[in-house]
Amino acid sequence: MPQTVKFQIRDGALSGARQVPSPNYNPRPAQAEIQLAVVHNISLPPSQFGGGYIERFFQNRLDWSLHPYFQSIEGMQVSAHLLILRSGEALQFVNFNDRAWHAGRSSYLGLKECNDYSVGIELEGSDDLPFTDAQYEALAAVTACLQQAYPKMQHLAGHSDIAPGRKTDPGPHFDWARFRQQLHHFKNK
Repeated sequence: MPQTVKFQIRDGALSGARQVPSPNYNPRPAQAEIQLAVVHNISLPPSQFGGGYIERFFQNRLDWSLHPYFQSIEGMQVSAHLLILRSGEALQFVNFNDRAWHAGRSSYLGLKECNDYSVGIELEGSDDLPFTDAQYEALAAVTACLQQAYPKMQHLAGHSDIAPGRKTDPGPHFDWARFRQQLHHFKNK
């Protein structure tokens, strides 16, 4: 399984990722340590890929009039640290040392407000379609890199795990066993 992109983290920035700054972030609380990676899925409009709409949404530059669905999310200000496109390309919206706005009301292992201590990784996708080989490879490579840079980040969860009943992503088509196997491969290189 060849790694197509070499990732490194320096000062919270991921080399190998296209940097696309979002205004939707704030500092992590004092003493907060990154312990968790949260896997999400997103597509705009739902189950449609490409078009750059996610990128513009996370930058507060989406033209709400372009699609009827966009009007249902008009005015929302959200972000993730990373977006992994169907091609496997990674885009970084928020520095890992900062708090992205990806989890909403959430808790994990009894700790509330997951945004405070997590990294949010969006996969371009939906609950009703499989993810691509390139996405699994990039996600595993990025996660291995994150775990090396932030040694306390040993927990992996889906958005549905930290906000049950409110969120369903990454959805039933996300293969956790495959992701963990590929992550193990990258960590043991």
